[in-house]
Amino acid sequence: MNLDFSIIPGVMPALLAGARLTVELATIAVAIGLVIGSFVGIARVGHVRIVRLLAGAYVDFIRGTPLLVQLFLVYFGLPSLIGRPVPPFVAAIAAMGINSGAYVAEIVRAGIQAIDRGQTEAARSLGLTAAQTMRYVIFPQAIRRIIPPLGNEFIALLKDSSLVSVIALEELLRKGQVVITRTFRPFEVYTVIAILYLIMTLAISKLVSWSERKLKIVD
Repeated sequence: MNLDFSIIPGVMPALLAGARLTVELATIAVAIGLVIGSFVGIARVGHVRIVRLLAGAYVDFIRGTPLLVQLFLVYFGLPSLIGRPVPPFVAAIAAMGINSGAYVAEIVRAGIQAIDRGQTEAARSLGLTAAQTMRYVIFPQAIRRIIPPLGNEFIALLKDSSLVSVIALEELLRKGQVVITRTFRPFEVYTVIAILYLIMTLAISKLVSWSERKLKIVD
């Protein structure tokens, strides 16, 4: 086998640009997912039946369908409803954010339910409303518990961002494909892409571990 990694320095700027876009996509999508997931997760443990059902339907639909299909719905399907095209970056962020929201909702729900019920009873006995109890007592403690699974969600979404290459958004994988058409060196380029993904995921893992230590999260 004739391997030639000497081409890598010349194409590395393009691959790093793709990696930067990959991180941007995952970061923005997780931020959107955290907002959506927080509200939906709280709704999932709320006392209003119709709200619980709607939140459950959202989670079940998103978790039960592939991200690729959701991406196609936003990028190809939504324009037929609104009468205008959706830019690839906007479509990617929307699809990934909505997808992340469903998984974050389950993480938030589990985090809330992990808090001892006695804390809710104590807060209510002090005169706090249900909303105040959730805002000031339960949710802040749940946040500390959900840091590790949120990190895992970030890593999963970072890797899943490669799917946006199908709508010609030039994240890391798409940049690599473009480079391969010029260099005809798929093994070398894909090897570097894999290493870049590994570096990014390891960096996120280290950041999550650092956050756990700073927050002194214990079992």
